[in-house]
Amino acid sequence: MKKKIISIIGGAGHVGFPLGLAFAAKGFNINFVDLNKNNLNKIKSGIPPFMEKGARFVLNSCLKKNRFEFSEDIKSIKTKKYIIVCIGTPVNKFLKPDLSNFFRLIKKLKKIISKNQILIIRSSVYPGVIEKIYKILHGVNNNIVYCPERIVQGLALEELPKLPQVIAGKKKSAVIECEKLFIKITGKIIKTNILEAELIKLFSNANRYINFAIANQLYMICDANGLNFAKIRKLMRVGYSRNLNLPLSGFTAGPCLLKDTMQLSSFYKDKFSLGIGAMKINESFPDLIVKKIKKIKDYKKKTVGVIGLSFKANSDDIRDSLAIKLLKKLKSNKIKFLATDNYFNNEQTSSLRKVLKNCKIIVLGAPHTAYKKIKFNNKHIIDVWGFFEKK
Repeated sequence: MKKKIISIIGGAGHVGFPLGLAFAAKGFNINFVDLNKNNLNKIKSGIPPFMEKGARFVLNSCLKKNRFEFSEDIKSIKTKKYIIVCIGTPVNKFLKPDLSNFFRLIKKLKKIISKNQILIIRSSVYPGVIEKIYKILHGVNNNIVYCPERIVQGLALEELPKLPQVIAGKKKSAVIECEKLFIKITGKIIKTNILEAELIKLFSNANRYINFAIANQLYMICDANGLNFAKIRKLMRVGYSRNLNLPLSGFTAGPCLLKDTMQLSSFYKDKFSLGIGAMKINESFPDLIVKKIKKIKDYKKKTVGVIGLSFKANSDDIRDSLAIKLLKKLKSNKIKFLATDNYFNNEQTSSLRKVLKNCKIIVLGAPHTAYKKIKFNNKHIIDVWGFFEKK
């Protein structure tokens, strides 16, 4: 059993890839296992498959030291001591957890894994999932540890050394093995029971999602009364520290916050009224934008330009982006539009220059820093972020 090699299933994704780099930088060899052949090929070539601060330098440094293996075959994990699972755990169109692919993977692992290997679940799961994994692997492997990912996407290499790692498991020796592994890349370990660890992850994202919904609800109140939320928020924070926790309004989405809030709601048998309310508020923002457009005189004769398509600022990730959902709503409402993004492009996007030239109405989808420099001339600006507010 090769103790210095870590297999990361989902290793070419947003969680697994930077985690692999962090361990590789500390001298471990990494077996990146992923079905995304395109991303694996990029990593092999020294190109990060998505935006991750500091990743290119670490990647190329470790490639020169031959610290990586690449495989699309799950059987490649057989001889490695540590197996870390980082695959997605989405919700379906009804906002219910869909772990069919996740459990399909666990059942495949049952046929491959040995009793001496350490299985570390890094994916976000709702309470009860880790217990179910124990049952599936009963009699085959009980070295199962839950160590949820908690980094801000794009800043993993900066955050991993600073953030305490939560570790939970039934078998003491497996927890100790996991602790010895993760202490190499972080300064602190927090040991909990499994249910506590599952809830720590979901509570963290639900807390953020609900907090953003508060700002978005207050924005809607201001908008309905012809008031400027960004201005009011600024004034209410002046010299009043108890209001400093109020975030900016804006599109609140992405692959984690909504999903984990809905996982928690499902666990709580749909009685998580705060989470459900937050979802309704945050997910309604594309409809709010459409309503604002329809109030503009002769909007049907004008082209709407959506600038920024990623789910958050200065990112190339469009997964679960509300800006993308807005484009679909514009299309269904037969509103002409062009879209652009500094970090993402495909056959449906245009250059920023073309959007500014041809669009009379501009909607800020993602507040990329570079957009601060734009000079708008005679444009109708819809900015739910308060990004273009004068300081």
